[in-house]
Order: sequence, then C-alpha cells, then structure tokens
Amino acid sequence: MRVLVALGGNAILQRGQKGNAAEQRENVQKTVTQIVRMIHAGHEVVVTHGNGPQVGAILIQNELGSSSVPAMPMDICGAESQGLIGYMFCQSMQNTLLADGIDGHAPACLITRVEVDPADPAFAHPTKPVGPFYTEEAAKKRIAETGETWIDDAGRGWRRVVPSPDPKTIVEADVINALLEKGFTVIASGGGGIPVIRKDDGTWEGVEAVIDKDLAGERLAASVKADLLMILTDVPQVAINYNTPQQKWLDKLTLTEMENLEKEGHFKAGSMGPKVKAALRFVRNGGQRAVIASLDEALEALEGTKGTQIVKG
Repeated sequence: MRVLVALGGNAILQRGQKGNAAEQRENVQKTVTQIVRMIHAGHEVVVTHGNGPQVGAILIQNELGSSSVPAMPMDICGAESQGLIGYMFCQSMQNTLLADGIDGHAPACLITRVEVDPADPAFAHPTKPVGPFYTEEAAKKRIAETGETWIDDAGRGWRRVVPSPDPKTIVEADVINALLEKGFTVIASGGGGIPVIRKDDGTWEGVEAVIDKDLAGERLAASVKADLLMILTDVPQVAINYNTPQQKWLDKLTLTEMENLEKEGHFKAGSMGPKVKAALRFVRNGGQRAVIASLDEALEALEGTKGTQIVKG
C-alpha cells in the first residue's frame, strides 16, 4: 500500500518541552521508528508534518533580531521550518534504515508550495494565531503601523492572526511523484506547505497565511494516489462528546456515518475538526480508507486494528 502519513505536533515536540534541538531530534527518532516499521511491513510511505512550534520560534527569532537584521515574511519562515524539520527526519530515517539493514527507501525532503485561491473567504477573515504574545498597547501599535489583524488570545496576550485558506493543489506534485517512482521516501508539504497564489500572468507569489496541515495532507495524498491517509496524533481514536461523561471512542465507521457525526457538531475546529474533514475528503474523493490514530500505534492502525477507521459506504 502507498500510505500518506500526516504527523501531528507530538511527532516533533511533546507538550511541556522547551523545544531545543536535542528534544526534537529524540522525538523525531521515535516517530521515524514507527515509519520504518511500516516500510519493514512492505508499505510505501509519504510523510507530511506540522510545524507550529518551529515556525512560531522562527517568527520570535525574526522579531527579536529585527533591529539587527531584516525580518522575513511568513512564507519564507514556513520554508525555513520545512527545511529544519525535513533535515531532522532525513538524517534520522537514513540512519535507522542503515541500522536495520533496509536497502532503498532513502528519504528526500522537498520544500513544498501549496496553491491557494486569492479569492478564498479566509483572506477577508483571518483566524489563525501566529507568533509571540504581546501587550494590548504593542499590538495596537502594530495594527496602526501595518494594518495587520490582532486578537486577544484567551486572555494570554495579544497575537497576530492570519488567514487559513483551503489548499487547492500541491505545486511540486510532479517532482514528488518522480521521487516516489525512483523509490525514495518523500517528506513534503510540511506545516501545510508554503501558501502561494498563481497570478494572472502564470507566475507564483507567496502570501501571508497558514494552511491547515491535515487538509494539505489530503491534497498531497490525492496527488500521489495514496491508498490510505493516516493522520497520527496524541489520542488513540476520535471521540464524540470528548472529555465528558458521555465520551465514546469511535472504531470503524462508514463515510456516511462519520459525515453525520460531523454535521452534528462533534468535532471542534481547533482540535479534531480539520483531521476529520481531511479524512472525509480523502475517502469521498476516492481514497480506500482514512485512519486517525495514536502515533504509538501507527502500524497497528495501518493494519486496521487500532485507531478510528473510516471506509466507503
């Protein structure tokens, strides 16, 4: 099977950690061990991942250093995060494959652009918080100077918010497929990809936005004709009535059953909502199966014995 593995933030940085290089390398190694288990079992794997803490750190570094060197825009910061995370995955995966005596499947990280529609309604209504927290006074000064959108983020301070448009196409799809045909294990579309728009003259331009990594993962899965979309996170399954006495874990559901639960409002936009939406899109658009599961049970979820399994019907 060709499997698109979409990794959550816990694959790179665990809750409560500082985010130094040693911590992130250790987490990536644990994640790579799960991916290599899939390769051992005979599956072809394409990897995508989140980048929230990493790009957040890059934005803070840009802000603090802006008096000495020019700060970079968000699309360039996103590219930086893809490179640093991709490097960690490539190094760890190559070393693990070597230690396990597996020939081929060499990792390749590709800096990936994802097309968005400049007319997407998200551009008129920014909602995605990014970067550091500021005081109200500092935030309002930035608003006056730049026209950016800022919000009071749950009483923790003021943060900039940017659009989160829907992904349309993976710009580097042909390159990714060429690498897969040569037997490489591709790491692509990190952090939802770098959001770009296509101008009237056919040229591309980066935009200040953040694409949801799971929705972009679905687009990547479709682009590489994956048989399975696997979204790995820090919970064992999807649940309805989460964190209440009525909580119920979901095992295997048809597309129709899961769509009905989504319509009932069980999956929140800030947590499981995008993952469920991506899984539904994948199966609806012709994928064989989508799975949402714990990173620690990745191979078992692939084999159908763990996680929440969504199938046609």
